Amino acid sequence: MKNTHIYLLSFLFFATSCAQKDNTVVEIPEPLEEIQTEQQLKRSNGSLWSSNNRSLISDHKAHNVGDVVTIVISEKSSATRSATTSSGRDSSFSAAIPNLLGLEQSKTILNSNLDLSNLVNATFSNAFNGNGTTARSGNLTAMLSTQVIDVYPNGNFKIRGGKEVMVNNEVQIIYVTGIVRPIDITAANTVESNKILNARISYTGRGPLMDKQEPGWLTRTLDTIWPF
Repeated sequence: MKNTHIYLLSFLFFATSCAQKDNTVVEIPEPLEEIQTEQQLKRSNGSLWSSNNRSLISDHKAHNVGDVVTIVISEKSSATRSATTSSGRDSSFSAAIPNLLGLEQSKTILNSNLDLSNLVNATFSNAFNGNGTTARSGNLTAMLSTQVIDVYPNGNFKIRGGKEVMVNNEVQIIYVTGIVRPIDITAANTVESNKILNARISYTGRGPLMDKQEPGWLTRTLDTIWPF
């Protein structure tokens, strides 16, 4: 009896562990302050103007590693998919032996009620109809400042940044990373999210509201171990 209790507790512990929800939240990366400091400490060759400094008549767009670029996030997605399946099969089978070496005339060997012309007569039929529809849509609008963390040989920028907002103990985190072309950066130093290559945009959160939207641990456990 004691061993049964141990096995039962072990099983419940394992099932509960499998049903735990994933609380992983994207962490906001730290700014590249050290890289900015290294660039600022570079000494010039004695000239009043350095090639690393920006021109007095140039705009304020991002040019180097450590510069800030504002991302205008405006993502809309919509997808619909439907499928319909219909199948059926009808088959019939019959067998008869009207002549069997003359034995069909013998009443002593064969039952008089036996009809050799209609020995087997079977009909089979099956049908299946199925249909399904899936629809999903999403909309995300935000503005987020990111930082240039690398400049590729072709001049493109790799950007990364995040923002964390807390309201009433509810934390909302937006994270963006990707590759931006300098030509897509506007004079206001902004880039639209649909122009980011290999964009990874994450909008997550944690707090009381997020917890209430998830089923309880017992419900998740039963859903995990329920075989039907």
